[in-house]
Amino acid sequence: MNPDLNKLRPYPFERLSALLAGAAPSGSTALIDLAIGEPKHATPEFILAAAARALPGSARYPLTRGGVELRQAAAGWLTSRFGLPSASIDPERQLLPVNGTREALFAFAQCVIDRSATDPVVLLPNPFYQIYEGAASMAGARRSYISCSQADGYRPNFAAVPKETWQHCQLLYLCSPNNPTGTALSQGDLSALLALSDRYGFIIAADECYSEIYLNEDFPPAGLLQAAAATGRTDFRNCMVFHSLSKRSNIPGMRSGFVAGDADLISRFHQYRTYHGCAMPPPIQVASIAAWSDEEHVRENRRLYREKFDAVLDILGPVLPVCRPEGGFYLWPRSPINDEKFAKLLYARYHVRVLPGSYLGHEDTGGNPGTGHVRIALVAAPDECVRAARHIRELIQSLPEVREQENGPRRNHQ
Repeated sequence: MNPDLNKLRPYPFERLSALLAGAAPSGSTALIDLAIGEPKHATPEFILAAAARALPGSARYPLTRGGVELRQAAAGWLTSRFGLPSASIDPERQLLPVNGTREALFAFAQCVIDRSATDPVVLLPNPFYQIYEGAASMAGARRSYISCSQADGYRPNFAAVPKETWQHCQLLYLCSPNNPTGTALSQGDLSALLALSDRYGFIIAADECYSEIYLNEDFPPAGLLQAAAATGRTDFRNCMVFHSLSKRSNIPGMRSGFVAGDADLISRFHQYRTYHGCAMPPPIQVASIAAWSDEEHVRENRRLYREKFDAVLDILGPVLPVCRPEGGFYLWPRSPINDEKFAKLLYARYHVRVLPGSYLGHEDTGGNPGTGHVRIALVAAPDECVRAARHIRELIQSLPEVREQENGPRRNHQ
């Protein structure tokens, strides 16, 4: 067996299942699952209809690079969304369909890491989406973690990365808007990272799958290619962005997305994927063309999330230090007690699942920046999110630690 398999840690939801085993409340209380970031809003009918009409096309093998219509639709959306110069994305050379960003983010590291180099390093944010860590391990690279702690406003502290680490870095994973913290990097932040990439030669893999879930319509999150184009880097050298329809269009089961950027990287990644056998099925391609070509359903999707955030924050704000995220559909509050204990109590009393923040972080020199937090995914129906928020508030108010803080320390009367 590949010895690198031994480096893979249990997935966060495996750990959560073990933590909650046997703790469900008695009775018929329905589960409200706010642990998994799986969109639950209805898939738009026009996307489903497009897939259904294309089913006869399943009687042929699809190309790894996908159909030209799909690549043109994705390139057109990317250019419009991030204000890129006209025709700056060549659908033939700078874009490749993928079966969702998860498999692409993992496979990309296997493609680009040079194992023969001395001490190859992959940098990743901490806390993080566990695919980054697993991808680095299986590619034979040393993982180095960039803390996103409360002290730094939950933003990656790039300034704390030692020069020696940058010198050995081959790949930097970004996630903006970030899972789980909800913070978004500015165009200036991204431009600074591009300068570091020029200096040290590493590749930037920007996971932008939450880019279309943001709460202020006037301030969409910046993108890596947007920052590159603004600095005249129109060849997008050492840049790769990862986009998905799962969150944007509520079709996680279709596994549809694309990567775009540096034409040389796309060429080698295409070669890798041809052997890997990852072509997108024709009906999914047709449905994806319809999804990338429409923005109305995406604006409606954001409206639904805004309503849920408004309702939930009104309930939780008085009892929990929680902030509205810049993007994504997660809340990342500090827990009033140990994060595992809090998640287990919430499940045992109310049948509500949230994810302990420590499961998303790594114990590094500064500790695990996920410890003491919980991730709450507002993906359920509005009434379920509101009911879960009330249960969370009720649990917090019942905790002895919280009651003592509210009432002041008890005095001993002689």
